Order: sequence, then C-alpha cells, then structure tokens
Amino acid sequence: MALQTGDVFGRYELVSWLGRGGMAETWRAQLVGDAGVTKPVLIKKVLPEYANDEAFISMFISEARISATLSHGNVAQVFDFGRVDGEYFLAMEFVDGQPLHRVLKRALKTGMAALPTPVAVFIAMEMCRGLHYAHTRINGSGAPLGIVHRDISPDNVLLGYEGQIKIVDFGIAKAQLLRGFKTAPGVVKGKYLFFSPEQARGEEVDARTDVWATGVVLYELLCGRLPVEGPPHVVMMRLGRGEIPAPVVLRPELPKELNDIVMKALTPDRNQRFESSHAFGDALAGFLYSNFPRFSAMSIAHLLRVLFRGDLVQEGRELPVPGSFLEEMKSWREQTATAEPAALAPVERQPTRRVTRVARPSITETTEPRALAAPSGMSRQMVYGLSAGGLLTVGACLWLLLDSPASQPFTGAPPPTPIRPSVAVVEPSPPPPPTSPPVTPEPEKTASADPIRNVASEPPPVSEKEAAAVKKMKDAVASAIRRNQAADAVYHSNHCEELYPNNEDCRLLKRQVNENFFAERPPPSTARKSAGELDITEANILDVQMRVQGLLRSKDMEGALQLANDCAAALPKLAECQLILGVVHGRLKNHRESEQHYNNFLMLAPPDHIKRARVLDILSKQAESKSP
Repeated sequence: MALQTGDVFGRYELVSWLGRGGMAETWRAQLVGDAGVTKPVLIKKVLPEYANDEAFISMFISEARISATLSHGNVAQVFDFGRVDGEYFLAMEFVDGQPLHRVLKRALKTGMAALPTPVAVFIAMEMCRGLHYAHTRINGSGAPLGIVHRDISPDNVLLGYEGQIKIVDFGIAKAQLLRGFKTAPGVVKGKYLFFSPEQARGEEVDARTDVWATGVVLYELLCGRLPVEGPPHVVMMRLGRGEIPAPVVLRPELPKELNDIVMKALTPDRNQRFESSHAFGDALAGFLYSNFPRFSAMSIAHLLRVLFRGDLVQEGRELPVPGSFLEEMKSWREQTATAEPAALAPVERQPTRRVTRVARPSITETTEPRALAAPSGMSRQMVYGLSAGGLLTVGACLWLLLDSPASQPFTGAPPPTPIRPSVAVVEPSPPPPPTSPPVTPEPEKTASADPIRNVASEPPPVSEKEAAAVKKMKDAVASAIRRNQAADAVYHSNHCEELYPNNEDCRLLKRQVNENFFAERPPPSTARKSAGELDITEANILDVQMRVQGLLRSKDMEGALQLANDCAAALPKLAECQLILGVVHGRLKNHRESEQHYNNFLMLAPPDHIKRARVLDILSKQAESKSP
C-alpha cells in the first residue's frame, strides 16, 4: 500500500512527499521522540521494483555505510538506516532550502544570464571543501577509504535559506573497503554531461573526477550553460578530446584569473588538473576574497530568500532580507541581465514613418537585405543576438547553406524544410553596400495588389496577449538603450518582429534601435580582406556565406576553403564562421576537419541556435558511419 502524508514509517512521521528519482522516493518527515520532541529529516526509501534486486540493495547498503561515516558542514549527514516492512530507507539531514539546479533556473527566469560571479565561486568553493573531506576519509587502521562521489551535478547540491551548501547522494560513491565493492569495467554511472574524460571512456576514476565535475558545475553557474551539450555519443566524443570553450568565450567580462582556474579544473589530462578538491577550493578562495572580501554565506541565504520569496510566502514564511543586499542584487542583475522585468518604463512611440516589408532574396540572388547588425567586437550577447534568431538574415541563410548539397557529407538523410522568414527594411536607412543593389520602394498599392505591402495603413487588431508580450519587449529594449547594451536591444527588437511581424510597435522598435546604436557608425576595425576584396565582419557575414555558396556551386573548392578559413581567422569566436568551415570541408569530404569545425560551432553557438539540431544530426550520422 502506497504511503501517504501523515503515515507513520518506523520511528518517523511523514510530513510531505518530495519526489521520486531513478532508485528511490523522498519524503520530508520528522523523528518523533519522547515528550513531543521532533527533529526534521529526509527519508529516502528504495522503490518497490528494486526491493528484490540484490545488487542494487547491496549498493544501497554501501551508500548507507559510507554516508554514515561522513560528518562535515558541506555534506548532508545520514542519521539512520534500516528496513520498514521490508523496504530499505535512509534518514538524512533535512536542508531547508532548494537544490542548486532550481536556484540557477529561477535566476535565469528572473532575468539573469547566469549567477553572479561571487555567488558561483562561493558555491563551488564550499563544494570543494565537502568533497575534499570525503576524498580523504580513512578507516580505523589509517587506510584511505577511496570515496569518490562520481555524480556531482547541480541536482546533488542543496542550498539552504540560512546559507548552507550541502552535497548529497553519495549513492554511487565507491569505497574499496566495503566488501571489495568495485564497479564493473566500462560501466559509467551518473549524468553524462558532467562526466570527466576518463569517466566518459569508462576508465577507473579517482578524486580528480569530482574536481572535473565541480568545474563543470562552476562553468554552468558562471555562463548559464554547460560547456558541452548534445546527445551522449557526441558529448562523450568531445569530452574525451577535451573540446571545451573557455568561459570567457561566453562571458567575456570574467576575470582572466577565474577563467584560468576553471580551465585548469577542466583539463582533459587528469595529471594536469588540480591535484585535489582542496587545491581547487583554495584557488577559488584566493580569487573570491581578493575581489569580494566581504562575501559570506549570508549572501547565499539572502539570494535564495529573494529568488524564492513567492514560495516562502505560500508556506506562510517571510524571511528577512536587508536593503543593502537588494541594492547589491540589483547591480548583479544589471551585470548579468538578459532582459529587464516588464516594470520598466515603456519605449516612447516614435512618429509613424513609412515601413515596407521585402521578401527575402533566394540563395542565388545577390541582393543583401538590410537588417540590424551589432558592431564588431561585441561580447557573447552580441553573438547570441546574431545567432539565436535575432538577426534572421544570418540564421536563415546559413540554414540554406547547411542544407544545400554542398554541405551533405552523408547520403540518405532528407534535409529539413528551409525556414525563410522575412526581414524588415526601415526607410530612410543607410544605402546598402556597393556589392548589393539598393531596394527601391514601389508606389503605394493595396496589400492585395502588390507583394510589397504598405503597412502605414490601418494596422490589424492586436490581442491582449500580443499587446502584453510586445510591451514587455519594448520595456526590455528601453532598458537596453539606457544601459547602452546594443546586443540586448538588437535581440529583443528582432525577436519582437519575429514573433509579431504585423505589429507596428515591433517595427518601430527596430527603427529606434537603429537610430540609437547604428546611425553613422564607423566601419568595423577588425575587417579582413579576402576573395575579391570582401570585408569579413560580423555585420556582413551573410555576404560571406553567399560568396562561399557561389564558389561551391561553381566548383571553386580552393576559393571556398580560402574564404571560409579567412572568415574563421578574422572572427575566431563567431559560430557562423565555424559552421561555414564545417560545410566546406564536408563538401571536400574532409570528414575529420568537418567534424572538428561543426564541434567548434556547437561550442560557440547559443543553445537555441537555428542550426544546432541539424549540426548534431550530421555529427550523429558521422559517428554512426564510423561504428563497426
């Protein structure tokens, strides 16, 4: 019979059901003692389907024996172990707070691109302290227990409303002492996205595997995304080769000292990593207290209380947060913001001007649509704006390039239907480059009589949902303009028009962004000449792509490869250049080089890049073709 809230389970009274994992379900409970004394605990009960699995129960008992020996401020303690009605359970320390993965998710939802630097570093530092304690445990004879967690991830780190940071679930830890328990060769456990290279290869692991996983967690906290993503076989392949972009690629404002610390923890050769979690934690402590000397655990407590204030209120609790911390958090949000909350002042409406919509030219045409382009030298958010659907001219045309026959190193896989969104052209605007003929507006006609639709006429009705969404994006653009964040402004204005192409306010946003950031801007200083004196810049990557496409169609492979290489040399951190190189090498049947550049693209491109899924599919087919 299934357990319910209020049931008595051995010496414990079940308070609330918390969740169900792959091997056990968890309950919040309380130990009921004499004279009404109670103690909150977490009950972890083996699922019924595993109750008769001797190998699993043996591992669970091993977990209990290992965990019961651990007593450290950064490790959740095990108080009790036993069986009730034939079901094994652990009674563990209850941490009043939230798992780290939920904290990061809530921070992103509130407008941060990642956790603030001191917060992320402090969390990783405390994790290192708990892990080093476990790694160095010895038995009564002084022999090391050889404990390795092997499943470090944000799911297994708890943050408390009082600032505690606790590692939980040593369930797949390995202690050589316990019954000679040894994982079978080649068996890998845990979450593959956090695997060390040696773990991905199925090799024997030691404490340095936990150093790697802690480095991955810190990377995700600092950058808002994992260093390697994709299906298991792609991740394993890239981890084994150590193909990881430095954190500064995604977050350029990070100090070099911190970037170097993270990359040392993520060195593929374990002999070159930090030799212990203690050494890793010391390096983080040195950075933290040199740059943020007053940071403490209470900052973690206050952050949680702000992020989860609604949850606490629903529970009838309201934990105090000082005003000084709210000011500090405001500065953090401004430093890591992806979009400001909708409470900001809306964008003032500009006088109505004539705006036309022009159909996107086909891949064989040479006319280049005039879309908003961020200046050369912008940070990761600029690349995000260019790649993730912000500047649709780039994403759509690279979609066409990648799906052309020139890019297909494999046969038998039908390409997806190309996406061909339209692009807004604002008039008046700067003339197009000399290589592209200007787009001349036709005399005004009705929408039904002319493919170029005049939108200065009566706008279509707007739903309440659309109006609210557009207002939020207008607020985000207004905030970006006030903070002089061109990349954010470009992204939100383009995203507005992408979602609501017929909304006049979205078109006005593009005009406003253009006037605020790109009017009379000097030519980029990081240009490189190639293939007929073509300027290679982030602003004209579309022209580069079209030129490569033309060279491939004319079978000028040498010229296409030269232009693709020049693109990567001029703009080494632009994902689109790596994508073009992958396509060209695929056409040349240089599969190894093509795979390398596709992987580089995945490292540099944001998670929702329009071509990420297609590239992963190509890499998957290439991996299958290598299988015996």
